[in-house]
Amino acid sequence: MHLALFIIFGVFCVAGALNLLLQRHPINSALSLIVVMSSLAVLYLLLGAEFLAAAQVIVYSGAIMVLFTFVIMLLNAGKEERTHGSRLAYIAGFPGAAALLGILTFVFLSRGGDFGQARLGEYIVTTSDLSRVLFRDLLLPFEVTSVLILIAILGAVALARKEH
Repeated sequence: MHLALFIIFGVFCVAGALNLLLQRHPINSALSLIVVMSSLAVLYLLLGAEFLAAAQVIVYSGAIMVLFTFVIMLLNAGKEERTHGSRLAYIAGFPGAAALLGILTFVFLSRGGDFGQARLGEYIVTTSDLSRVLFRDLLLPFEVTSVLILIAILGAVALARKEH
């Protein structure tokens, strides 16, 4: 069951990333990035990292992507200009990607499906331990980071404001 879910959401993640790159409209790209971040949250959940999965959904899929879509809508970004790319990217990119795919295929097929076993460490940190450290011992850096993000948002709005 875990393997099937891992494959399904891994495919969602890769498809969302490819869609992110191939979209012409920035809003559609931002929505594809939300698919990628949500798929990563499910992958974290399958790996047993519940706090990381929740943080992925709350911070990235929620707050950061809302900020991205807000800024894109505020800037009124339309379709982007398409360029033909550099000749060097076509000359080196395709053979490089084919070589990387060949090396990865060779490594995976030569191992015969034996990739070892993953083991947990001796000390397992629970979500309550992590939240206690984050919200008690590291409260000041946590709040300073939120204030810096707020200042960055205000700066982006001030720079994007149209002069009449």
